[in-house]
Amino acid sequence: MRGWRHFRRAQNGIAAVEFALLLPVMITMFFGVVELSLALVCRADVSIMTSSAADLIAQASSTQTSDISNVYSAAGSILYPYYSSSMPIAQAPTIRITSIVYNSSTGSTTSGTIAWTCTQSGSGSLNPVSRSVGSTVTLPQPIMPANGSIIMAEVGYNYVSPTTKVITGPINMTYVWYTKPRQVAQIPAPTGGCPA
Repeated sequence: MRGWRHFRRAQNGIAAVEFALLLPVMITMFFGVVELSLALVCRADVSIMTSSAADLIAQASSTQTSDISNVYSAAGSILYPYYSSSMPIAQAPTIRITSIVYNSSTGSTTSGTIAWTCTQSGSGSLNPVSRSVGSTVTLPQPIMPANGSIIMAEVGYNYVSPTTKVITGPINMTYVWYTKPRQVAQIPAPTGGCPA
C-alpha cells in the first residue's frame, strides 16, 4: 500500500507525459496552419491570374492565336511555384477568355452575347464547363456599355497541398474577372483561331 501512495504522489516525468499527449495535436495544428496559408496564397494568385489575363486581352485592339497563347503562358506563370510551364498540361490551370458583346435587340446592360471564346484546358473545372458562340451570358451587374463589349476571363485550378497532412484532396479554386476593352469597342476573334 505504501508503494501505491508513493507512486500516486510522484511528479517525475509528468511534463514528458503531457508533451507526449499534446504532440500529435500540436503537429496537426502546425501542418494545418501551413497548409491553410499555402492554400490562401494560391487562391490569391488565382484571382491575380484571372484579372491579369482579362487585362492583357483588353489592352489589344486585335488578337492572334499567338497572343492568346502568350496570355495563357503569362497568366500561368503567376501560379509559380504551384504550377510552372515544365509541368504537364494536366496540372495547368484552366483558363477561358470570352468576348461578350452588346445585344442590341435586348438593350440589356446586365447580359450580352458571346462573340468568341478560347479555352486552355487544365486541371480546374469551370461552371459552365463550356461556352458557345451566340449564347447569352448574364453579368453580375450592369456593366455592359451600349454597342460595346466585355472581356470575361475565367480560371479554374485544382490546388493540391504539398504536404497533404490536413488538406488531403484537391481544392478546385475558380475566379471570374470582367473588364472593358480599352482601344476598341469590340475586340475581334483571334486571327488564326484559338490555340490548340
